[in-house]
Amino acid sequence: MRIDILTLFPAMFAGPLTESILKRAQEKGLLSIHLHNIRDYTTDRHRTTDDTPYGGGGGMVMMVEPLVKAVEDVRGADQHVPVILLTPQGRVFTQRVACELAAHDRLILICGRYEGVDERVRQLVVTDEISIGDYVLTGGELAAMVVVDAVARLIPGVLGARWAAEEDSHAMGLLEYPHYTRPPVFRGLVVPEVLLSGDHQAVERWRRREAIRRTWERRPDLLLIAPLSEEERWFLGELAEDEALRRAVHP
Repeated sequence: MRIDILTLFPAMFAGPLTESILKRAQEKGLLSIHLHNIRDYTTDRHRTTDDTPYGGGGGMVMMVEPLVKAVEDVRGADQHVPVILLTPQGRVFTQRVACELAAHDRLILICGRYEGVDERVRQLVVTDEISIGDYVLTGGELAAMVVVDAVARLIPGVLGARWAAEEDSHAMGLLEYPHYTRPPVFRGLVVPEVLLSGDHQAVERWRRREAIRRTWERRPDLLLIAPLSEEERWFLGELAEDEALRRAVHP
């Protein structure tokens, strides 16, 4: 997969994109990341990319001409590549959206700044808008890093044989089950016996139930759409009964 990132601050990406799994993915040729400085597409000697908004108001607005020129140059003849603007106004980024984006061979990410971008950028070149959450950042660079990381780990071969992205939190519609490793006992806290039993079927059943339990406790909204078997729905009902009993005893 190739990902092109349009930004005013390409140096911000040096650490996150050149370490750990993303670094190895690029070395293996599974991922290709290209940074483009939007200032390179300006025409004045000050390399201006923003101006005051028409109609007044605070802040500055990213100008249409440099951004459109940058997208058109980077996109080239490929008119079908998704051009994604990172903005608080976009659809919320989820694991499902990450899977959707990972199905493409190429993405172009635009990092917004200041009060936003000239609306004509959306009209002329943007095909999608994404927000990583209901809060405001100083720019789209951090959001772009989040998108790249989440999408890259879904590319076959990036995580390697030891990891399975489909078992991550949210990937299966639930939060992930608890993890343990050595030692088996630490400060009186013991690893659940089932994980030491060698019974793989029992381990998988325990993990699935603990994932449901953790989701019930922390993100019950996810259970509205999570794919659960009839047995798992009975288990969820037991959790609800236990919670109701606990509240009755300790209101």
